[in-house]
Amino acid sequence: MKGKNERKILQVALDVLELERAVEIGKECVAGGADWLEAGTPLIKSEGMHAIRTLRGAFPDIGIVADMKIMDTGAIEVEMAAKSGASVVSILAAADNATIEDAIRSARKYGVAIMVDIMNAADPVGRAKELDELGVDYVCVHVGIDQQMKGMDTLSLLREVSAAVTTPLAVAGGIDAEIAAEAVDLGAEVVIVGGNIIRTAKVQESTRKIRESMDSGLTGKVARKRLKKTLDEEIFELFMHVSTPNISDAMHRKGVMRGINPLFENIKLVGKAVTVQTFEGDWAKPVEATDVAKAGDVIVVYAGSKDVAPWGELASWSCKQKGIAGFVIDGAVRDVEEIRRIRFPVFAKCIVPNAGEPKGFGEINTEITCGGKEVKPGDWIIGDDNGVVVVPKERAYEIARRAKEVWKNEERVREEIKRGKTLSQVLDLYIWEKK
Repeated sequence: MKGKNERKILQVALDVLELERAVEIGKECVAGGADWLEAGTPLIKSEGMHAIRTLRGAFPDIGIVADMKIMDTGAIEVEMAAKSGASVVSILAAADNATIEDAIRSARKYGVAIMVDIMNAADPVGRAKELDELGVDYVCVHVGIDQQMKGMDTLSLLREVSAAVTTPLAVAGGIDAEIAAEAVDLGAEVVIVGGNIIRTAKVQESTRKIRESMDSGLTGKVARKRLKKTLDEEIFELFMHVSTPNISDAMHRKGVMRGINPLFENIKLVGKAVTVQTFEGDWAKPVEATDVAKAGDVIVVYAGSKDVAPWGELASWSCKQKGIAGFVIDGAVRDVEEIRRIRFPVFAKCIVPNAGEPKGFGEINTEITCGGKEVKPGDWIIGDDNGVVVVPKERAYEIARRAKEVWKNEERVREEIKRGKTLSQVLDLYIWEKK
């Protein structure tokens, strides 16, 4: 199966746990132009070789990829997948050369192709050269999902590997329509897409979009210029697109401020924290924080009391005029009717009518606790109708990306529910209850 193909191959990774869902999603993928369907590692671990047999039965004319991620016993695992109906079997580049060589011998015997995944290789380019010499059918340039969450770039690695080997290349890791076209231009023979197809509400349409993008990439006539964004701009856009429940799920139920509620409905807040520690009835430091905060920042306050408000309408007006994104307080606010009228995003624990005095105690931009959660200056604060979450600045990009994946998955589940299934049926809860 070596050699250049005129039409590049679109492989869709069915990275779900439920076999019935995989088949239904696969049908939409094939209708949209997918060439190969991959029994993803989660599906194989969930259903075993039965997944390969079922996909082969459902799609007799489509290439079936068994993403086995083999590390040992290469020959027997390739034989197992081949006899179940796989066309291509994956091995990890971290496997010993003896394992890969034995897998190749088995593949030749049973008429399947070997794809070696260089994910997590210490020297990916060097390892790709070794695999080239071993005679594998495909080298898969793969940035894993956990690496994607931290910003690793699939195309940069593809560019390096493409210049070093002659073996046909597959590429995987965060591929969307735009990246698919660029990957083809960089020499990828197989473009592997997972979440950006299978976690969308309209799988067939998403597949077709990527298929068309890959085909346009073959012409070399379509100019694609990706607008360079700063990391903060990208994080902001991701957090604006997801909900606080999505973020909480991405953080394994962490980060939620307890008892901090929005002042009005249809509220959205995203920004970096300017923190304030003040004391009961002292509104000097919260108000002074408006001079410290920049446009787009969020003032986050621990007030020490729920009975006296160190924040109200006039302070909110000051923030709104300056472009400060919002205000979060473990404590009380007042003048809420006016704050709601100007729709300045405020989240608070209590509402009271009385204010204290500006005494000047406390600190700005120090580590505080708000709603039971530690908040440091520069941490990301996200609020909506559900409440407020805090994301540590050092993990902001990763969590934003993971939250987007949660959002995508819910989009697909929602679509399947609309088609007539219950949530427990979609997720096959009875099988996955803890034993």
